[in-house]
Amino acid sequence: IIVNENEQGLRKDILDMLEILIPQNKSYVHDRIDSNAHSHLRAVLLGISETIPIENGHLVLGTWQGIFFVELDGPRNRTVNVKIIGSRD
Repeated sequence: IIVNENEQGLRKDILDMLEILIPQNKSYVHDRIDSNAHSHLRAVLLGISETIPIENGHLVLGTWQGIFFVELDGPRNRTVNVKIIGSRD
């Protein structure tokens, strides 16, 4: 999950960047098990979580920002967990 500008060209640029940095067709040691090492390595770069403040019941994002689920090893069914920490004021 990443937070970034919600623009089609940028979304493509992010995927292109990941392919340049960690190509899918390269031979990785982990690929001897299940051929998805590139997915694990890309996930290391993107991280596994985001923290987004909530004010008055609304997510606090920049004007052009969006929340994106980046599928690196799919398509497949996934579960996204959301945890809200804080108090109601």
